[in-house]
Amino acid sequence: MIDPQALPLSLYVHLPWCVRKCPYCDFNSHQRPAQMPVQRYVDALIADLDLEVVHALGRPLQSIFFGGGTPSLFPGDAISKILTAVRARLVLADDCEITLECNPGAAEYDRFEAYLAAGVTRLSLGVQSFDDVALQRLGRIHRAADAQRAFVDARRAGFVDINLDLMYALPQQTPALALADLKAALVLAPEHISHYQLTLEPQTVFARTPPIGLPDDDGAAAMLDACQVLLAQAGYGQYEVSAYARPGWQSRHNRNYWLYGDYLAIGAGAHAKSTGSDGRIRRRVRQRVPTRYQSLAGTAAALSEDRVVAADEIAFEFMLNALRLRAGFTPAMYAARTGRELSCEPGYRSALERGLIEATADEVRASELGWRFLNDAIGCFLAH
Repeated sequence: MIDPQALPLSLYVHLPWCVRKCPYCDFNSHQRPAQMPVQRYVDALIADLDLEVVHALGRPLQSIFFGGGTPSLFPGDAISKILTAVRARLVLADDCEITLECNPGAAEYDRFEAYLAAGVTRLSLGVQSFDDVALQRLGRIHRAADAQRAFVDARRAGFVDINLDLMYALPQQTPALALADLKAALVLAPEHISHYQLTLEPQTVFARTPPIGLPDDDGAAAMLDACQVLLAQAGYGQYEVSAYARPGWQSRHNRNYWLYGDYLAIGAGAHAKSTGSDGRIRRRVRQRVPTRYQSLAGTAAALSEDRVVAADEIAFEFMLNALRLRAGFTPAMYAARTGRELSCEPGYRSALERGLIEATADEVRASELGWRFLNDAIGCFLAH
């Protein structure tokens, strides 16, 4: 049986509003109302937290992540109030990583100072591109100069750990333009770069009306290959499918997701995973619509889903995350975090025989073939 006390614990806080919904975005985000209900929403988060803390089982938080939406629409005093409430109810590790996502078009220098004073230790800037034409095609509200200024302001405010989100395979983008975007990011020397392909997610504007000039699979692969060479030359190691970091700057919060740790969650549409004292793994989902979430926060009705993960789903859930890591995982970690033996999983032998994973006594990871066909490797572990 799993010992939950041995599992790392994180907290996710969802702030659901944006200035404008991007046409490619499938996250639970909503265009902000004329008057942002900042105080009401913060109060709802704290009421929600009062119910969620029982799942911590006394463990300290290793990381906190403010995602959205656009968390930088919330002022520093609101972030401070949330973190104060968290500290009053939960123990934070001495080196707790606290990340806040920022849109370069919705953040200013004084807010960066306030976020740092509130306890935020890491910023994630949603740049996506340094090409103004590409940004316009993506429906972004900022320009390249705004992103560069936001980065400089964040550094000047005192942030030493900054991630830049960057997309490739954009409408009408060539490999040369993708490299130019990456070079502009590297000039700023962030600690971490999230570099991911634009995909047409279901239920988005782009899925309904695809933009003109999307690169085909070969074109996207050529962009990625060229960008990966440049990232490696600049000293950024790829440790996950879309994540690159300078040595010592990997995202602890995201690694906890990928290695099947536990995480509490508060906020509209937020997803939580926790392991109970009985060793059972639970998943909880909050009401998605902000107004409904706010009216129900602090009650059991704020949850739209609360279920125990079925035994035959656990292997797939684990692999869906862990095989995304270049370094993979250990069989001992698999047993400790799932309560199951890897060698007994029905899909394990199939993945090995097909050459999609490689394993030693101390390490399991996607092979080079599996890395290229990751969905196939993960699919081996679907319940049969």
